[in-house]
Amino acid sequence: MHPSLWTPRPVDETIAVYKDWAKSYDADIHARGYRTPARLAAAFRDYVDPGQTVLDFGCGTGIGGAALRTVGFETLHGTDVTAAMLEKGAKSGIYEKIWLSEPGKLDVQPGAYGGIFACGVISLAAAPASTLALVVSALGPGGILGLSYNDPTLKDQSYLDALQHEIDMDRVAQVFREHGPHLEDVDMGSDVIILRRL
Repeated sequence: MHPSLWTPRPVDETIAVYKDWAKSYDADIHARGYRTPARLAAAFRDYVDPGQTVLDFGCGTGIGGAALRTVGFETLHGTDVTAAMLEKGAKSGIYEKIWLSEPGKLDVQPGAYGGIFACGVISLAAAPASTLALVVSALGPGGILGLSYNDPTLKDQSYLDALQHEIDMDRVAQVFREHGPHLEDVDMGSDVIILRRL
């Protein structure tokens, strides 16, 4: 695991980290006891009909998509900004549709997905806090966003402010939030959060 993973860095540097990590990512993360995808998928399932098509935003190699499949979601689309991670995600067979996206852009029509899953994506280890507003804007009224903030992200005020801003502006309602295990080997936790678009 990269020791400085949970530190602020430019987007191009983050993409480079994940490009280099793509080959061993799944094995590395599973060995560490990565619990957030299963926790978030279980919470997400309580608010989204598994018959709907779900977008796995920042899908990477498909770990989040696999967690969604486990709880009953069958039609998944995925997008990511790192081509090497996306290539592994495409080979997983989890996604009906998968594409490479540009940082700061989400080329979907608002309301195209009733649910968007963003596990470990809007965080210090990946996308900047401003990404939350971008993803919320892609939801139609009543749409559900499932996301997670790990412990380092919970200590970064910019991510907390981004979430509170979406709530204060009446763009979303926070309908579920729970702290629990994230990476077992370092006793790191995460909040899994479910937001409903207003």
